[in-house]
Amino acid sequence: MTVGTTERWKAGTTAAVAAALLSIVPSLQLTAQDPWPVLDRASQTYQTISTLSADFVQVIVNPLIGSPDTTRGKLYQMRPSRFAMRFTAPKGDRIVADGRYLWLYTPSTAPGQVIRSRIPAVGTTGPNLIGQFVERPRERYSARYVYADSLGGAMVDVVALTPKQQDQPYSGAVIWVDRNDGLVRRIDITEASGQQRTVILGNLKVNRGAPGREFTFSPPAGVRVVDQ
Repeated sequence: MTVGTTERWKAGTTAAVAAALLSIVPSLQLTAQDPWPVLDRASQTYQTISTLSADFVQVIVNPLIGSPDTTRGKLYQMRPSRFAMRFTAPKGDRIVADGRYLWLYTPSTAPGQVIRSRIPAVGTTGPNLIGQFVERPRERYSARYVYADSLGGAMVDVVALTPKQQDQPYSGAVIWVDRNDGLVRRIDITEASGQQRTVILGNLKVNRGAPGREFTFSPPAGVRVVDQ
């Protein structure tokens, strides 16, 4: 085989391999890019949860400030309408949804007051960090499969969500769904203000009960209640 013939043979072989790969890749991409099996499973898993607790790390990036603000603590949930975040850093901050009201108590940044908002009785998932993204997702979101990843030693599927309605306080979210159990392990939220919020969950415990005291809030003496 002459040099010219060898080069032509190599080029032809390379082209054939490339063509074969191109014929395979699109079919793989079509399978990988369908987000709905992931979201359907996350939704089905969520429907089986009566109580949930988890450690959380929350990172907030405000474009007007620049440097990220990192907080952490314990998250609790009791379906259908009770939700709580007890912060250990900054210690003393709390978010509580008691079924009627959402209480936002952050003495680290707003000492002397607590903000209280009534939870709508219908037409909402309530102030539920997880439920708002996996309850009725086909009805409420447009979705796009982003990529497969690992998080905390678990394989996850990453899906981007865009609300179909414009009345949400966020313009989009990205969720990490565990392939093994269908639980949401991380949520990235782009808020309407442009602020970015990331919540990473660890040590998840499902259907093992939750302390009732976490879902009640009584304003400390001297603290002013501000209704919104």
